[in-house]
Amino acid sequence: MMDDENCGGWTSSRTGDDEAQSLVMNPEAQSSPVDEDCIGLLEIEMRRKLKFFFMNPVEKWQAKRRFPYKFLVQVVKIVLVTIQLCLFAHNRYNHVTYTWNSRITFSHLFLKGWDPTREVSSYPPALGPLAIYDKETFYQTLDYAVVGVYFVGSIVAAISPAKAFVFLHYVYCTVRILFLSICYTNQLRYACLNISIGENITDFSSQKYLQIQNYSIAFPALIKADLKFSLKTVNYKDAGPMTPSECYQFDVKILFDNQNMDGQMLLSLDVFPIRLQCIGDVKYIDGNRLDYILRTILNVLVIIVCAVSFVLCSRALIKAQQLKMETVYFFRECYKKELSVEGRFEFWNLWYIMIIINDMLIIIGSTMKEQIERKQFVGDQWNTCSMFLGTGNLLVWFGVLRYLGFFKTYNVVILTLKMTCPQVARFLLCAILIYAGFTFCGWLILGPYHLKFRSLASTSECLFSLINGDDMYATFSIMSFKSPLLWWFSRMYLYSFISLYIYVVLSLFISVIMDAYETIKLYYKEGFPKNDVQMFMASCEEEPSSGVFRTSTYLNSSGSQCSIKRTVSKLCCWRKPTLTSFVLGRKKTYPSDCTAI
Repeated sequence: MMDDENCGGWTSSRTGDDEAQSLVMNPEAQSSPVDEDCIGLLEIEMRRKLKFFFMNPVEKWQAKRRFPYKFLVQVVKIVLVTIQLCLFAHNRYNHVTYTWNSRITFSHLFLKGWDPTREVSSYPPALGPLAIYDKETFYQTLDYAVVGVYFVGSIVAAISPAKAFVFLHYVYCTVRILFLSICYTNQLRYACLNISIGENITDFSSQKYLQIQNYSIAFPALIKADLKFSLKTVNYKDAGPMTPSECYQFDVKILFDNQNMDGQMLLSLDVFPIRLQCIGDVKYIDGNRLDYILRTILNVLVIIVCAVSFVLCSRALIKAQQLKMETVYFFRECYKKELSVEGRFEFWNLWYIMIIINDMLIIIGSTMKEQIERKQFVGDQWNTCSMFLGTGNLLVWFGVLRYLGFFKTYNVVILTLKMTCPQVARFLLCAILIYAGFTFCGWLILGPYHLKFRSLASTSECLFSLINGDDMYATFSIMSFKSPLLWWFSRMYLYSFISLYIYVVLSLFISVIMDAYETIKLYYKEGFPKNDVQMFMASCEEEPSSGVFRTSTYLNSSGSQCSIKRTVSKLCCWRKPTLTSFVLGRKKTYPSDCTAI
């Protein structure tokens, strides 16, 4: 703390940080005539204070030899979180690949009629849906699955003793085709049957088993049927110090879906993987410990660095708001005007807000990652963790643009995006309204006859791909000719949409961006428009390396020293609380004979 200074009966208390100053009024002092030199020094100091605040880290280092801690923390953070993401992505890829391959294996073992062609996702699909069309095939498929479950224990895994049939059906349903009459209630009922079979598994018949259990399937009332069971298996990885084996439990569900009641019962298999703690793992115990220690150290470092970054950026935002309040008060008392909205917005650093958001996302993701690696999660949380880490890493790399913006060449892109945001938002609003109309119209009219328009989401995706010129001919040719009216309508619909968006909307969108780009280039030649804060700072022409920013006070011609708030106090005996009193919650009263000079 520097010594207190006196100027006209006012006492200024100043710390070493120029961005956090306080003024305390001396109630015993009397107002003195305004020193004209103090007025000039007041504006000079305020300009320098604002100019220093808006400097980049390199300029602040030149001005006050202040080490750019936030910049260093961001550099360290981007290295650590990228390493963490790469390692987690590799492990997650292995995890997802293992579970997907296991699902394919289970489909071969438990689904009757499964074909290897279904293992590859293709569009349009090469085969139709896997379905059942008669009762006999239903029971045969059920028998095939149950027998496969009992035999799989000797092939790849250990089977759990609990296996269950779950049937969902209407409580009452009677259909008389001859008289075209149907009688049913919309109440639903679940029926669950546990399967317990002896050694003679090869002669198993689900139809006879259901008769023994006094349960008969009323197919007209059947909505869906599930066969549920669990399998435990071990993922034996390549032997090595960083690749220990992992234990899994797969909750398998074979679904017979008859919700549409159209004579086609869809057959599918779904798998829910759960990673378990292996018991008796002694062969790779050293590798497990080494792997665990290294991953934990990395996770802890990432959490610490992100926490430090969060604190520094939050502190910078708080200081910015304090300086904004001081600037607002300065303009109000000295210039008798309010600071503009654009000027106030200058004190909101959106880069810091984005950094705070990505810090929170990465901290949450790193915490989940550590719990996953410690196997503290019972369920599968890989996808949730990857969402946090992936989104946080995306924002971290976006933050690099802030430092590239300090250079004129790279700043053109950032300024162009910033300038076009309002125009693009208004343009996209109109374009989205037109797009929504085409989407709902196409879904309603073409949905039953066109593969790409079956759902609202697929309709939107199809139209968006048409804007980029993708798969146009296939979109035209897939349309069914069952209704000539709709076939001709589809042609007019697609031609009008493609012409409107490719030749009109997209061209206008590009012109908006190019117009902003040309404007930015013109600003670089003739100067950028300035708000009141920037105009106020413009007259401060001192270079960061000049050394004037290293002093906290400035001498006038009389040799006395004046600070910003002390000089404002001499100019105006305000009745409102000072900035410091406002922040601290203390309201002061002043003599009634004080008037603004």
